[in-house]
Amino acid sequence: MRIKSALLSVVAIATLGTGFAHAATNLVANGNFEQTTNGSNKQLSAKPTTAADRTTLAGWTSSNGRDGGYNFVLDSKTAPTWDSAIWLKGSGNGYDPLDGHGNFFASDSQYHPGVLSQTVSGLAIGSAYTLTFDYALAQQVGFDGANADNYWQVGFGGTSQDSTALSIANGGFSGWKTATMTFTADGASQVLSFLAKGTAPGAPPFLLLDGVSLVSAVPEPATWGMLLGGLGLVGFAARRRGKKTA
Repeated sequence: MRIKSALLSVVAIATLGTGFAHAATNLVANGNFEQTTNGSNKQLSAKPTTAADRTTLAGWTSSNGRDGGYNFVLDSKTAPTWDSAIWLKGSGNGYDPLDGHGNFFASDSQYHPGVLSQTVSGLAIGSAYTLTFDYALAQQVGFDGANADNYWQVGFGGTSQDSTALSIANGGFSGWKTATMTFTADGASQVLSFLAKGTAPGAPPFLLLDGVSLVSAVPEPATWGMLLGGLGLVGFAARRRGKKTA
């Protein structure tokens, strides 16, 4: 009975250790979009700028080939108000900012969307990495119509995956969802990218993005150390129990 309890404790410790290790080693810079070069609640520029209505995100590049695209970094509290650079519908539709988050990235899939990208370094070639992010679908004030099948097309090196598509009724809000994807690194440095996609012309949908994290899918040395150490303790306890029984 004691051995079983010890094993359960080791598993719990290893699980928690993995979570802590992953949280501490996010390979994505500025995944919560809190760091900007010229303030938030503005449209993104492809290059650093001092224009009053433009900004850039530290660690990220926003571009549609000509400029930053119709991409924005919005403040989650003011987004459903007229103070926002893009006024999102939020009256009685369930709009709710993520707890503890200030900014989020927003892109209109129907109007010159730009690719949001970042070069991630420190990768082990051939190793698997887990990408997680929070996303939602909202609608801009002043436009009507349902929005269907909006999703993030996520690129990592030479591969891509799509998040589960979101749909909302006229004026609705999807609520925040969490996506999890696994990619294999083909190089020590690879580009991670996000592009808003959808099929709702005439009713501007805005895909929202926040909490981007990329971590190794394999437990780190510290986690393995805790697990092996715990198993050693279990073996020691079993050995002592055996001697007592004898």
